[in-house]
Amino acid sequence: MDKIRIRGGQPLKGEIVISGAKNAALPLMAASLLTEETLRLTNLPDLADISFMAHILSEHGVGVYLNGNAQGSGYSNRLVELTAGRITSTRASYDLVRKMRASVLVLGPLLAREGHAEVSLPGGCAIGQRPIDLHLSALEALGAEIELLEGYIVAKAPKGLKGAEVVFPKVSVGATENLLMAASLAQGTTRIVNAAREPEISDLADCLNKMGARITGIGGGTLTVEGVARLHGAEHAVVADRIEAGTFAMAAAITDGELELLGARAEHLGAVIEVLEAAGVTLRESNRGLSVKRANGRLSAATVETAPFPGFPTDLQAQLMALMSTAEGTSEVTESIFENRFMHVPELCRMGAHIEVKGSKATIHGCPRLNGAEVMATDLRASVSMILAGLVAEGETLMNRVYHLDRGYEHVERKLADCGADIERLKT
Repeated sequence: MDKIRIRGGQPLKGEIVISGAKNAALPLMAASLLTEETLRLTNLPDLADISFMAHILSEHGVGVYLNGNAQGSGYSNRLVELTAGRITSTRASYDLVRKMRASVLVLGPLLAREGHAEVSLPGGCAIGQRPIDLHLSALEALGAEIELLEGYIVAKAPKGLKGAEVVFPKVSVGATENLLMAASLAQGTTRIVNAAREPEISDLADCLNKMGARITGIGGGTLTVEGVARLHGAEHAVVADRIEAGTFAMAAAITDGELELLGARAEHLGAVIEVLEAAGVTLRESNRGLSVKRANGRLSAATVETAPFPGFPTDLQAQLMALMSTAEGTSEVTESIFENRFMHVPELCRMGAHIEVKGSKATIHGCPRLNGAEVMATDLRASVSMILAGLVAEGETLMNRVYHLDRGYEHVERKLADCGADIERLKT
């Protein structure tokens, strides 16, 4: 199993191309099941989760053509063509689905197009309970009959789905995506109230509209979908990854470096920029992206609570905690989305961080320096938080379980090394 070795102390300087967003690409790929014509996606990130989703779709009979050429430290020419001319299977097996939670996103499209779907209960990072009851109740509101049998979701709609008003009791990105895709082929109008507002939702809605869907209210908390009889093929560029952009912004700040993040979009990082600027980071927007550097001296402590977009994203909580470990003063980070997303704390403490956890709140007492250590990644975002800590730590950091990192960060060690980091992947 691969490891990553980091020798800290090098300020990052240069440019990093921000890859297409994994969290946008996965539902976009699932949307290919809604039409027999070809969906062409560009700016696709080169990640393990993308390969998993391609494999899952191929099991349903989707023709997958994947290609791409590296450009510098990014893969901006990488593309996939997905053609679901005929659905050969409506069953998504446990062997595939257990590896990635986002694979449950095939449920809505399969049900809408074929009137039947059997999808294993999903897996993914162990960061707490992420029930799919909102997915199921939303599809039931559209007329689906759903049972849970032997670890599978068995959904039927032999007469097709019918539009309805769905009011989510709490915001759910995945449930919004599943319902949005299913409603596109439902009979009549669907109104989604308390819909997730993440940029990845807007990206999916924009792509569906290119395919012939009729979705309005994009970017807001209420989406209206007028169902159509069929969708057609389209071409769509995956939106830039705001989580990767936020991660590299923090990498520039923690190393007292200066980076230009090509393709990053400030409107997708409002809450993150607000926190970083208050802590002493300077961010400037240009027509190329965002430039980031520390304003002057040590960073200041921050108080943050994670929240659905446009709030501070839970997917940047671990990275912020690494950043605040070297800030001056005491920071507080409250995790309001997942109840088990502090598993990186013991590993950061092994590197000299002073962090106390009580319930959903972590208190970080900033210290002047961190020390290199052997650490273990526990989930995707935890893994990159240890890389951030390793970039500034004295001595050598060796990170195990790199496969978590490969699920969501495209060639992160190459991108950092191109900007001066002493980092390498050790093949084992």
